[in-house]
Amino acid sequence: MDQAHGKIVIVGSGLIGRSWAVLFARVGHSVTLYDIAEQQLTDAMVAVRALVTEMYSSGTLGEGRTVDGVCRNVHSSNDLAASLQGALHVQECVPEVLDLKKKVFGQLDELVDEGVVIASSSSCLVPSSFTADLRHRNQCIVAHPVNPPQYIPLVEIVPAPWTAPEIVSRTKQLMKSIGQAPVTLHKEVDGFLLNRLQFAVIMEGWRLVQDGVVSAEDVDTAVSEGLGLRYSFMGPFEVMHLNADGFKDYCERYGPGVTRVSHTMGGVKDLVDPTATTIHEAMCRQTPVEEMAARRQWRDTRLAGLALHKEEMKKKEDAAAAEE
Repeated sequence: MDQAHGKIVIVGSGLIGRSWAVLFARVGHSVTLYDIAEQQLTDAMVAVRALVTEMYSSGTLGEGRTVDGVCRNVHSSNDLAASLQGALHVQECVPEVLDLKKKVFGQLDELVDEGVVIASSSSCLVPSSFTADLRHRNQCIVAHPVNPPQYIPLVEIVPAPWTAPEIVSRTKQLMKSIGQAPVTLHKEVDGFLLNRLQFAVIMEGWRLVQDGVVSAEDVDTAVSEGLGLRYSFMGPFEVMHLNADGFKDYCERYGPGVTRVSHTMGGVKDLVDPTATTIHEAMCRQTPVEEMAARRQWRDTRLAGLALHKEEMKKKEDAAAAEE
């Protein structure tokens, strides 16, 4: 199959499905967006054009690409069997409900050809939980994006124990070819990689607010004006590596302090009242619920700007390296 220009089928035309459609279409793939409801598809196609227009305006669509050119690559269908004909890759984007995942993957299993990648956008459900009984289970994998995927390139690739190695490598290469940044888990784990890291930060922030150590606003400031600035272009291990004479030197110097503080962090907390209300009220003072749409647009504009900055910096670094 032609990995560079093969047909992509998106199953589910919600927010994530629309974003996937744009990511594949902007590099030249023919994309079929499948859903069961005609009105849902009509709305999705309007949303796809709006998203492509937004990316064009922000400069993130890509050099030489036009709104009409990208949108011409996206088609809609409510016929699953017809949609899957000639597919290279299927990306499932239905809600995170186990029984629904099983139903959809069962339908796909009856219709796909041998060798077609059947990927789920699942954010937490491991692939073995909904692919165990399938005839094509060795073709199934999770490729989990981060919202919004058009501005955050990370994709978590999670194979089931029976996923064929070729399916893993093909999925990873495909994600790279559309401009995403795949990471591959070597075995299944609840929550995958990103959410386990994210939940650790959420849990410690919760504990600090609950214990009266700091306000909810200051937890967010510590990340947005502190950790987040470094973490937008390097990970925690590289931060450690650069903050000492190498990673092992950091462990020798600061390891005992890291261990001591970690022992004080306590156990897992349930995200319930009264702390839930305390944090909710703090967030609403910053962004009232009725203003959240505008704040999401502000977020996406900032993310688009960051994506452009990182792309420009990489071009400068590559040009400098080529001159050496």
